[in-house]
Amino acid sequence: KYIYGKREGIHVIDLTKTIEEAEKAKEFLQNLVRMGGKILFVGTKKQAKEVIRREAERCGMFYVTERWLGGTLTNFETIRKSVGRLKELQRMEEEGKFDRLTKKEAIHYRKEKEKLEKLLSGIIDMEELPDAVFIVDPRREINAVREARKLGIPIVAILDTNCNPDDVDYPIPANDDALKSINLITTRIVDAIIEVLKEEGKWEEKLEEEGEENEG
Repeated sequence: KYIYGKREGIHVIDLTKTIEEAEKAKEFLQNLVRMGGKILFVGTKKQAKEVIRREAERCGMFYVTERWLGGTLTNFETIRKSVGRLKELQRMEEEGKFDRLTKKEAIHYRKEKEKLEKLLSGIIDMEELPDAVFIVDPRREINAVREARKLGIPIVAILDTNCNPDDVDYPIPANDDALKSINLITTRIVDAIIEVLKEEGKWEEKLEEEGEENEG
């Protein structure tokens, strides 16, 4: 339903549909944020990783850019235990406890910390399930889609012609392999989220929190 036609055997997406659907997704996410909702951004493919991390951080939301850990949503308590372990290791390092261990033990703990940071740094402050997920390429992120659907968490997704739009609540048809389109759509969505945060006075709170963290 989002295909404009075929060119040299390749399906061409109808850009008017992209704009329409992106507008619907934007309004949905703005309303969600207006009510204090939180969003989890997911994009583990090479073209999406940096954009997703940067844009999620820019609006103070959560993200997964490395491998999706099974149970990130459906087994949330177990994931929180792993986050607790990561925080414990970070605290140990800050307090200089690694320096008091044998070289072998210190290497072991540092490796464990680095592995957990790689997988969990984007959700370290996600203390409750998100109110929506924003996904780049739901076909690739099928496990995230399944978990969100199982829990009834709304899904916004940038998807190509090889994905089933019925799997998500707010599909945005676009080339989900092209850095340019991923960047353009995600940036505009996040700009819209920040607009709402500024309206609600939550933007200043976020900046103050960041300032306190940097001072700490």
